[in-house]
Amino acid sequence: MTDNREMGQLSPELLNKYESLKEYLKSLHSVAVAFSSGVDSTFLLYAAREALGDAVIAVTASSCSFPVRELEEAKEYCSEQGIRHFICQSEELKIEGFAQNPKNRCYLCKRELFEKIRMIAKAEHMEAIVEGSNVDDNGDYRPGLVAVEELGIKSPLRECGFTKEEIRLLSQEFGLPTWDKQSFACLSSRFPYGETITEEKLHMVDRAEQFLLDQGFHQLRVRIHDRIARIELLPEEFPKFMREEIRFKVYQEFRKIGFSYVALDLLGYRTGSMNETLSETELAQGTISTLKK
Repeated sequence: MTDNREMGQLSPELLNKYESLKEYLKSLHSVAVAFSSGVDSTFLLYAAREALGDAVIAVTASSCSFPVRELEEAKEYCSEQGIRHFICQSEELKIEGFAQNPKNRCYLCKRELFEKIRMIAKAEHMEAIVEGSNVDDNGDYRPGLVAVEELGIKSPLRECGFTKEEIRLLSQEFGLPTWDKQSFACLSSRFPYGETITEEKLHMVDRAEQFLLDQGFHQLRVRIHDRIARIELLPEEFPKFMREEIRFKVYQEFRKIGFSYVALDLLGYRTGSMNETLSETELAQGTISTLKK
């Protein structure tokens, strides 16, 4: 619950927006929160708990494309906060067509996942299901949000107009451990469209990204192109990476993991870099702003 600390550094508009979010959540009466332990879903779960008390459950999907560290963080947060937590097995590689990594891969995954969450929500008598996308997702290629719209899943942060920056500001104010956590997307997003996704390669990516995090790098991605690792880092961390002892350490570890070649992306970290090969028409078909027209 929100404590009594001063919030003078936050604008009245942002605080009013947060109150509106809680009122929105109260109007749903009870909710199942799709909880990944990321920045957005943690903030949404916190707000839902403030608004609805015990009429909230968290549901986390466990699969080979979801790192163990993220699952453990989800368990830990819910345990500390006394939130009922359900874990559903969502093995994407068993979904027909998913492993071939089509351009609507995220749609196939989200459709299957939210159908499972809906079953849990029904069994627990939750009236609504909510997920944590924000308004910054509106113009991006997010075919998973098509499934969200089709299944009637609520997106309170988008509905109330929250940006990622605002979510981080409020998360910091409320003492949430995720306020400065790096953005994360499922490991399947590291594959170029059309390249077969395998459990072996998912584990390779997971191990490679964890190794870079352990070296003190922050926001990052390891994109996999067959046996080539393309590392995306924040440009301000390039000098650290280029230090000889770091470069060779990364190269040697990535070779052990199973990569034949290791490359640093010159543009650096950016979300959805695999979408840069899509045409304008394909991009439009997967943006939530287009769906609402």
